[in-house]
Amino acid sequence: MITRPARPLGGAWLLAVFLLLAATVAMAGGPSRTRDAWLPPGSVANDPGPSRVIFPPQQLTIRFNHKLHLAQGATCKTCHARALTSASVQDHLLPKGATCDACHRSDHADLNKVRPGDDLTGQCAFCHIGYKESDGNTVARMVMPRANMVFDHQKHLARNIQCGQCHGAVDQVEMATRDQLPRMRGCFKCHQMPDSAARGDAKSDCTTCHIAANPRNPAAPARNAAVRADNPSGRIRTVFASGVLEPPRWLHNAAHTPDFIERHKYVAGNDSQFCANCHQEDFCVGCHDGRVRPKSIHPSDYIAMHPIEARQATLRCTSCHNEQSFCLGCHQRVGVSMTGPLATRELGRFHPPKGIWSDAPRKPGHHSFEAERNLNACVSCHVERDCVVCHGGAGIGGGFNPHRNGFSGGCATQMRRNPRPCFVCHLPDDGVLAPCR
Repeated sequence: MITRPARPLGGAWLLAVFLLLAATVAMAGGPSRTRDAWLPPGSVANDPGPSRVIFPPQQLTIRFNHKLHLAQGATCKTCHARALTSASVQDHLLPKGATCDACHRSDHADLNKVRPGDDLTGQCAFCHIGYKESDGNTVARMVMPRANMVFDHQKHLARNIQCGQCHGAVDQVEMATRDQLPRMRGCFKCHQMPDSAARGDAKSDCTTCHIAANPRNPAAPARNAAVRADNPSGRIRTVFASGVLEPPRWLHNAAHTPDFIERHKYVAGNDSQFCANCHQEDFCVGCHDGRVRPKSIHPSDYIAMHPIEARQATLRCTSCHNEQSFCLGCHQRVGVSMTGPLATRELGRFHPPKGIWSDAPRKPGHHSFEAERNLNACVSCHVERDCVVCHGGAGIGGGFNPHRNGFSGGCATQMRRNPRPCFVCHLPDDGVLAPCR
């Protein structure tokens, strides 16, 4: 408890009160930035403050000098006693008016009839910014949003982690603001320690401190214990009323800045599981299967250029596109292909003359060589039935054998792996398949 002077207000005490008011009057327009040396562990030079998504902005409508109160004998427990037993960020840990009454001689027993103290330090305007006597018992509301994270004060105190290890040098500051809230980089000093007795239960899993995503409703708030059972992927909730949670630059160089579309391949390539802490696979597939086409992938004249790259197979078109839905669909719409060998040959747009492309004997340029070299180029125009027209058992000219010499020696292995290609031409009870079963 703060020691209160027993003598009447004198010149020295009035001067102290004046300096206190002068030091804190700036709070009405917003607190000034805290010195770097007084910030919590994990802060950096010119620290921008804690995450605005995890710790939403506050509206501080009171004056309070932590340094003065601690110098006069108060401790953290004097005003924040509930922090010793708090197990959730939803707990209210700020002191109530009754806590102040013992020293300021005010009376907050009935908030509708608050009685001020008998001297200047007990007047409502001494602590409440903008208060006027004409306001009666009405003071400006102070807004301190709950943090969007998981935190247990009691467990940390049980591990002898004192207030300053998370909140910095509160004993040196006047008004404690968002600057005194923890930084994730500082949390990692414990949470990224190797498995040991010193680390205890400070696991480095994201859902240890971040709210787990609810797979049924990713934007819905939920307690981690209830959500983890339904969320084996370990993904965290990223969308809050205060904004979208994104990683900082210092965390694997993963800040989602405008250049991240160029850098993300390195971050994901080094540790794709790191990305999976926030994103579902569909998020990545949206771009990588061609449903969403970033303009930086292909130049504007790529429609004219793409046949060359597709035929050379220098780029993996299939890493983004599906030939049978994307390529073939487009080729049919513009009349490049009619999904039939005869029609394609008549159009003469792609293939060499019949004598080279399909007639015996096989020689360079024959379609069998081209199909073996780059089948993706074929299926961008043709469907499977186009091949069966000729290569099926009752195909043109009695059909053509698509198998190499000696194929029967290994056909059993091929059929065990995937029998479907066999049934394109053969019936399931075809006797020809007996040696392969």
